[in-house]
Amino acid sequence: ATPTPTFEATTYPAPEAPPTTNHNSTPAPIPSPAPTLPRKRGRPRKHALKPNLILKPTPDPDEEPLLPNFSPKRPPGPQLTTDRTYTPLQLFQLFLPNSAVKTIVRNTNSNAEKRVKAGKKFVWVPLTIAEFYSYVALVVYMGLVKAKSIADYWARKRMYNFSYPQSIMSRARFQAISWNLHLCDPQEDEENNKKKGTTGYDRLLKIKPLYTDVLSACRKHFHPNREILVDERMVATKARIGLKRYMNDKPIKWGYKLFVLADSSCGYTWNFFVYEGKTSTSSGKGAGYDSVMRLLDHKVLGKGYMLYMDNFYTSPTLFLDLLQNGILACGTLRHVSSLPKVSDLSGRSELGSIRWCRQGPLLFVKWMDAREVLMCSSIHKAFKGDTVTRNAKGSDGVWRTRLIPVPSAVKDYSKYMGGVDLSDSLIEHYNVLHKTTKWYKTFFFHFLDIAVVNSFILHQELAKAQSKVPLNHKLFRETLVSELARAGRASPAQTERCYPEYFGSDATHGRRVCVMCKLQGNKVKTPIYCSHCKVALCFVSSRNCFKKWHMDHHLEDL
Repeated sequence: ATPTPTFEATTYPAPEAPPTTNHNSTPAPIPSPAPTLPRKRGRPRKHALKPNLILKPTPDPDEEPLLPNFSPKRPPGPQLTTDRTYTPLQLFQLFLPNSAVKTIVRNTNSNAEKRVKAGKKFVWVPLTIAEFYSYVALVVYMGLVKAKSIADYWARKRMYNFSYPQSIMSRARFQAISWNLHLCDPQEDEENNKKKGTTGYDRLLKIKPLYTDVLSACRKHFHPNREILVDERMVATKARIGLKRYMNDKPIKWGYKLFVLADSSCGYTWNFFVYEGKTSTSSGKGAGYDSVMRLLDHKVLGKGYMLYMDNFYTSPTLFLDLLQNGILACGTLRHVSSLPKVSDLSGRSELGSIRWCRQGPLLFVKWMDAREVLMCSSIHKAFKGDTVTRNAKGSDGVWRTRLIPVPSAVKDYSKYMGGVDLSDSLIEHYNVLHKTTKWYKTFFFHFLDIAVVNSFILHQELAKAQSKVPLNHKLFRETLVSELARAGRASPAQTERCYPEYFGSDATHGRRVCVMCKLQGNKVKTPIYCSHCKVALCFVSSRNCFKKWHMDHHLEDL
């Protein structure tokens, strides 16, 4: 039988936001009194939470809040046609398009020429797009096959007999590309450096072109499911630069910090930004508040989303402001004086004891686990009868496994915040990060990681929609490496060009639904299809889906 939790509720003046409660639900049982401890000698310790409270003789009913309908702006999932099979390379090129590759190749060549003119003694052969794909193939390969140093991949010792890198390019060429790799225009970089110390200085200019391309692609080709999460991600570095941060509770202590909005179910990185420190545009409500508001694009996402977060971000102010925009939230909470006080739990409180109160639309709940847990939520009621398994010592001193009550907010938080671990583990397991003294190159490798992992998640989601068995992560990367290497050896000209053709003998026969219009939720029929891609596409002056399709899929030889 489900254990009965110990409840205690308190009531407070409601905030300005109107409460969203259901008055038809059944009231919670009257709680038993909380355990009290004998008073100890010495100076009384001040509790962190000290609002002016009135404990009612009968608690407020534990009611289910009325939740807004989930109404996303686009259908959740991949924003791609599901009746087509995409190769790992095609998915990867959604995040690293030909336009981005051309920019990197052009800026790398300019940087190499600049260094040669400055007297650096090395031989430079201009980098081509095909050769850059070979370079990326080796970078991803080095995430799969680990060696102590880059030189080991080309070492002649039998124990380092890696024949694959040697078949792609020489060590000297690989290192020459790595040394001269540049993401932004060197001339713009020089002009920007002259502005250091002024408001016109852009700290992220060196990574801006690839940063914006990858970020735009992440948002464009996937729409999150209802449960989303926000968290920090650390990119390891020992560089001496102001962007570096320290986080004690992360596996990577020192590094560049990114704030990330991800899908809870699959770990897809939908939005992110690099933390630069305090800015003049800060709201004054804290870095956590500003980060969440920057990551959430209400106009693109839609309403009814459920956002999960840790105690760095959680605050009643944030949750109420999110509620005004149709976004629900749940997160762990710090014990600070500005919060309403939920009746205290002591070290002698029974495992699974629950204390809760409601302030307008917000629920505050305490739960006794191995330690005290404090949550805030605009999604949940305090208790729905859920339980978790814990090992507890009985009165006879014997440890036994038993079921204890758990608040709904705690259970869902544990479930949906797992997307953080999934996203980070997919990146870290085969990460392509190389040691470098240049901070912008560290971001180049991390952006490649995001592109590879997000393309793998798209592959999984598309396979699920098509009832197919997806490749595992390792095999997906192996296939991607092979395809990138072939792209590096292939001629830049396509073997088959894309031309518009008619399905029937005239425009009135054989019409099909345009795949681009279908993605927008419109079923518009067209008589035209692409001769190479084999998909129906509108091709009229007011709606040129043929051009949009091929720009999105980076087929430039039209």
